[in-house]
Amino acid sequence: GAVRAAGAAMAAAPRWRERLFALYFLSHIPITALIDLQPLLPAGIVPRALTDLLQQYATSFRDPMMLQPPEWFKAFICCEAFLQLPFFPVAAYAFLKGGCRWIRTPAIIYSTHVATTLFAILAHILFHDFSTSEHAGPQTLRERLVLLSIYLPYLLIPLLLLFTMLCNPHYKHVEKRKRK
Repeated sequence: GAVRAAGAAMAAAPRWRERLFALYFLSHIPITALIDLQPLLPAGIVPRALTDLLQQYATSFRDPMMLQPPEWFKAFICCEAFLQLPFFPVAAYAFLKGGCRWIRTPAIIYSTHVATTLFAILAHILFHDFSTSEHAGPQTLRERLVLLSIYLPYLLIPLLLLFTMLCNPHYKHVEKRKRK
């Protein structure tokens, strides 16, 4: 009785995390489509209000990478456009529905990819000499930490997602399909 109920509770999908992941992926769709992809698009194609928003963000948080991205950062934006963006609605659906074990492998791939790119971005923010940047970059430790705080959730949530997919019993158990 009690042991079986406890085991069933442990194997249940972690709903608060699934809701967090759903919100993360849902919010990522407009952020990626309207803001993050701008550096890849030809000038004049993006509505003025959105380019102004990006300019205001980059100035306020001293993020020159979004206005004049290094080539490696452009490569990460391409990955976001062609690999991550198509995954966002799929993941949002799976986590909104809840209990979808089939999301495990794609979520592991997504989270390890994103965590890897974020380590490079965070290291760049912490250690790069931005004094030669055309657009203002962080100069003081405080400015670097403020910019770091903008990017940090995009590392921490994928790491929580990875941990959940690897360690939660609900996602570790994959049902075998019956042959007909």
